Parts: sequence; C-alpha cells; structure tokens
Amino acid sequence: MNIEITDQAFEWFKEELELSNDDNVQFFVRYGGCGDFQTGFSLGVTVKKPDDPAVKIKKNGVHFYIERKDEWYFDNKDLKVAYDPQINEIKYLHN
Repeated sequence: MNIEITDQAFEWFKEELELSNDDNVQFFVRYGGCGDFQTGFSLGVTVKKPDDPAVKIKKNGVHFYIERKDEWYFDNKDLKVAYDPQINEIKYLHN
C-alpha cells in the first residue's frame, strides 16, 4: 500500500490544516459517512504524531501516514488524494 498526495491536494491540506514543516497528517478510519474503500466507513484526517504507522510519505516537509490498525480499510489498495476544484475539497481515489 502506498500514499500519493497530488500537489493541489497538498496545497489544500496546507491551507485548511495550517500545516508547517514536520507536521504529521494522519488518515484514519471512522464509522459512517461515504467511503470509497469499505461500505459503512469513511476516512478522517487529523494532525497528530504517529504511533505505529503502516505506511508514510513525506511531501514538501509534511508527513502523511496511515496507522497499522487502519490498514484493513484499504484492502491492499493504494490511496491517492487529489483535489476537486468543482467542490473545493479533496477526494480519495484508489488503485
């Protein structure tokens, strides 16, 4: 499993979450909502130091990661985070 953050999505995160160098952004599983990977679950995002990351990347000085406990949600698929200008929000895609 890999994480990919497009440049436009990174700029959205930087602005919305007021990110600085060496900040940590966690993608986590939450119950409910509209998810693209598992029915009945969706992704949440928070700024927090990792405990036990399964996968992590660094983009423009910011660390993005998924904890091992949430790995099941992705069903061995890669996570791509893109920006949708029509709704001015990020969207999650999988490969």
